[in-house]
Amino acid sequence: MSRLGPGLILALIVGFAFLYLPILTLVAYSFNASRLVTVWGGFSAHWYGALMRNEPLLDAAWLSIRLGFASATLATILGTLAALALARHGRFRGRTLFSGMVLAPLVMPEVVTGLSLLLLFVAADVERGFWTVTVAHATFSLGFACIVVQSRLAGFDRSLEEAAQDLGATPFVTFWTVTLPLIWPAVAAAWMLAFTLSLDDLVIASFTTGPGATTLPMRLYSAVKLGVSPEINAACTIMIGAVAVVVIAASLLLKREQLAGS
Repeated sequence: MSRLGPGLILALIVGFAFLYLPILTLVAYSFNASRLVTVWGGFSAHWYGALMRNEPLLDAAWLSIRLGFASATLATILGTLAALALARHGRFRGRTLFSGMVLAPLVMPEVVTGLSLLLLFVAADVERGFWTVTVAHATFSLGFACIVVQSRLAGFDRSLEEAAQDLGATPFVTFWTVTLPLIWPAVAAAWMLAFTLSLDDLVIASFTTGPGATTLPMRLYSAVKLGVSPEINAACTIMIGAVAVVVIAASLLLKREQLAGS
């Protein structure tokens, strides 16, 4: 293995500092005792206690969690079915169009996705709220879930499925008792990735939400317009921790899947 040169090491340090120094600063100032964000007044967890008494923020956080669970579950189910269709049925007619439609939200600007969904809901006379945001989040998370599950199916030993079917198992029983238990780490990782994307989204939710369905990123964005407070820093720190836990768990599941497949 070649060693990294001083120039490359310096570039890595600058790059990581650019990415993570603002986050570390935000986390540090969430423990600031002073009400003024830019003036350090000593270490204190006061703002975390104040955050627990802030009902609008707690309601928005609870809504974001429910949205994440619902949209991630829907996106994972549809993404798994799409991955099975792409991995099991070879080059069927319309495969390129189907694959493009599933993966298009990955490269589509969020503002375009949000605006198009808004026009769809208005044209269909659908009242905007929790379920419209759920459908919107599932739409743009579906492609990510499909890619994660499809990568696992690409290295799947199909002789196990064929053996089950030779013993009389139906396609549904084969999937439920053979395929799903073997690909569940990828399915779980896809769900966690979709949940994280939903928890973090601001743009699409702003287009597709309605009265009484304000998500946590939307609430924080509205609060920041009036000025950043240590309470907002505390809320963002909790979000960073939650996302980090989900990402680490998804990475461990994918690593376990790779070791099982090797």
